[in-house]
Amino acid sequence: MIVSNPLGFNVGDLYIDLLEMTGRRIMLKCEGFNFAGSIKIKAAVEMVDEGEREGRFAPGDTLVESSSGNMGVALSIVAARRGYRFICVTDTRCNRSARQVMEALGAEVYVVTDPDPQNGFLGARLAHVRRLCADRPDYRWLNQYANAGNWMGHYRTTAQEIAKAFPEIDVLFIGAGTTGTLMGCARYFRETRPSVTIVAIDSVGSVTFGEPEERRMIPGLGTSVRPAILDTSCVDAVVHVSEADTIRTCHELVRHGFLLGGSTGTVVHGALDWLTANDASEKLTAVAISPDLGHHYLDTIYDEKWVSEAFG
Repeated sequence: MIVSNPLGFNVGDLYIDLLEMTGRRIMLKCEGFNFAGSIKIKAAVEMVDEGEREGRFAPGDTLVESSSGNMGVALSIVAARRGYRFICVTDTRCNRSARQVMEALGAEVYVVTDPDPQNGFLGARLAHVRRLCADRPDYRWLNQYANAGNWMGHYRTTAQEIAKAFPEIDVLFIGAGTTGTLMGCARYFRETRPSVTIVAIDSVGSVTFGEPEERRMIPGLGTSVRPAILDTSCVDAVVHVSEADTIRTCHELVRHGFLLGGSTGTVVHGALDWLTANDASEKLTAVAISPDLGHHYLDTIYDEKWVSEAFG
């Protein structure tokens, strides 16, 4: 394969059969094999395409977004390719390597160090974005938490890739962060195959589905402000996973040679919990989505010192 555009390359048909590792036949869709290293490239391209189609964005503008890491990296690539400046507002939980990648691609990175008293780090990040964009007409906030392009990117791509690969699918497990992947896939299957059970996997301490907020150390899944694009009527079940279980699952996967991201550990553990409770006969065709690879997590969930300091 020869490419001249980093936005045009994404491996959409790679799956890991987790039967050997977990004892359950779960097909894990790997979304980390593109130049952004995560599933976020799909939503990033869709949101910028939509802004350009509607005449809201033009080369030379400054794109602004709040991100815990992966969306920031994806938008850094889109901005570099399309001729925009890009400012990412993140917080101290963002992995150092993700910040370095964004800066290498020409992005400016602001790191919020103090959480909002009511709405946590996400609330503080959003407040900083609003201050940045105030009275700056050439600053364009994409607002992935309320932007329909976030979920539409997955409606057009991720969901249809899964439906083509597994026409007999019974249950789909999707991590809930901004809920773009969740909403795009859920809406597609509601319209085309309503018999498919949609299970959202969230982190303990996330407020997305009405649970109380608690400390969360791993970026990716979970929110401290419920995303505006979330429609819970599209979701059949929700499983919450503790970050300790996330780390254990990531370490189990890497012992089998699969270095995957923190969100993947959460999704796999949640899928196993749900299947144990709901599929005693082990006959369901189950697919789960792995949002990214593990390279950005080497100094956190794969580092013994960090795990010990963060979790005891």
